[in-house]
Amino acid sequence: MRRITGLIVALTAVAAAGCATMNVSSHIERGVNFTQYATYEWGPPDNLPVGDPRLDNNPFFNDYLQGAIEKKMAEKGFNLTTAAGADLLIHYHASVNQRLDVYRADQQYGYCYGDCEPQVVDYEQGTLVIDVVDAKTKKVVWRGWAQDTMTGIIDNQDRLRKQVDESVTKMMLLLPRGGAAQR
Repeated sequence: MRRITGLIVALTAVAAAGCATMNVSSHIERGVNFTQYATYEWGPPDNLPVGDPRLDNNPFFNDYLQGAIEKKMAEKGFNLTTAAGADLLIHYHASVNQRLDVYRADQQYGYCYGDCEPQVVDYEQGTLVIDVVDAKTKKVVWRGWAQDTMTGIIDNQDRLRKQVDESVTKMMLLLPRGGAAQR
């Protein structure tokens, strides 16, 4: 019975790590007026690997991610251009890392679950960073980032698509509107 209870606690901890809330935030360069920007283009690609060959070798991931960013940029009032002289450059970087969390189930309060042993949870954590760079000054004027568990997502195209959509949508809510939206 003790072994079954310990297994149930361990499975609950793994499920909790899998349901962790996505952490999303951004930074805006002080004093930047985004209404001065109307156009953007893609900056040079990142030479750093994602850290997981399942994404590094997955053309769906890169294509879908760029498409999701382009859609949200348009909604924010920025127009994609292929002509030289865009106002902004967009750059992104994604990484996946193995993480370990150790849970001590409320031992500080004098009670615990199962056999009161620490629970170790191994999971994959993904980080997506989107940089918006002033094309003239080459300074990052906005950076958004999202972190969430990727366990069970990378190998499932539908779940990966949903994760990309959620990450990009939440980040881009924090991006100020561009000048094309004002015109």
